[in-house]
Amino acid sequence: MADNTVGAPPLTGLKVLEFAGLAPGPYAGMLLADAGADVLRIDRAPLSNEQRPAGGDLLTRHKASVAVDLKDPAGVALVRELARRADVVVDPFRPGVLEKLGLGPAVLCAANPRLVYGRLTGFRRDGRYAAMAGHDINYLAVSGVLSLLGRRGDKPTPPWNMLADFAGGGATLFQGILLALAARERSGGRGQVVEANMVDGVSYLATFPRFVLKTPVGSHPRGENLLDTGCPYYDTYETQDGKYVAVGALEPQFFSVLAQGLGLASQGWEERRYDRDSWPELRRLFEMVFKTKTRNEWEAVFDGTDACCTPVLEYPELESNPEREGDQRPSVTLRNTPCLAVKQDVSDPSHGQGHGVEGEGYVGFPLEVGNGGVAMVGKWLKWTQGNEFDVKGRALVLKKTSKL
Repeated sequence: MADNTVGAPPLTGLKVLEFAGLAPGPYAGMLLADAGADVLRIDRAPLSNEQRPAGGDLLTRHKASVAVDLKDPAGVALVRELARRADVVVDPFRPGVLEKLGLGPAVLCAANPRLVYGRLTGFRRDGRYAAMAGHDINYLAVSGVLSLLGRRGDKPTPPWNMLADFAGGGATLFQGILLALAARERSGGRGQVVEANMVDGVSYLATFPRFVLKTPVGSHPRGENLLDTGCPYYDTYETQDGKYVAVGALEPQFFSVLAQGLGLASQGWEERRYDRDSWPELRRLFEMVFKTKTRNEWEAVFDGTDACCTPVLEYPELESNPEREGDQRPSVTLRNTPCLAVKQDVSDPSHGQGHGVEGEGYVGFPLEVGNGGVAMVGKWLKWTQGNEFDVKGRALVLKKTSKL
């Protein structure tokens, strides 16, 4: 009989120091926090007497923040003491930044052999681009992935910064940290350095597309293959109301259902579907037929069938229509130890556990510098302000007289 007891989230009790950085590092920290870890973000001290959110970081749920002046030796000493008690450090900077501050893995891992030190860069640390700045589009470009994206006869087209920054970067670092934590359990408590980069991460995601370049499935130029919009029954089509449907009727039995719903059954298309010379004609036919009905009308035709024809939903309608599957959930369901919920006021383990978060996964909120950090330091270390640490210019520092 299955055990239906709901326990604490899987990473409860894990202590994570996340140095504030751009989106991929905070995303890895958010994944750890969503799984129950205590994530303490190290922020640069504010420059004025006004509270200010950290620049642009909306990936902050379930985290706390402390402001530290890393140019002040007492601030660096504070971070070192926090790292001595931490399980994980997330370093989002270009190579050498934290090393110059005396906070690199050689220092922190020597002081805390259990520490998993996660480092994330865009380019490979040992590659020709290591010293260069870059963004998602650049990592996609040098990995080869960008060459696959785009329609026939058009230039390579980058998507939103999901592939390299988040899937190849933040999510891959998260995976590496989990692997290192598992290895720590087997090794009697020995941590290690985890090095992720977005070029290798996104290249790994492209393993299958790279393989099929040497097969009939993907050997044609960009935009002329089965899965890159070259095939008319694997593409999107505009409907009468200016919205879109997505078609993915690759298998014969699915194509037959699609043809029937479109009123194209018994016209020979089931037999000619693999004839590439017929694809332009079939595409024009699809374009014409799909414009005869609205998206909702086509959804009524194909809903519940195996036609592999679905509406292209937009986030505003997902957020506002409870009948759509737009309620944001953890990426995976752990039935006995669910991650923390995103949507508020739910109790089903598939939605996660806890009270959910403001915005319910559709609105991100910056974490104000210093919000919740002192309480988390006290929780981790039993420290109190004025004894082990103090505040200097709105930044936390280690007291010289503290006895640690």
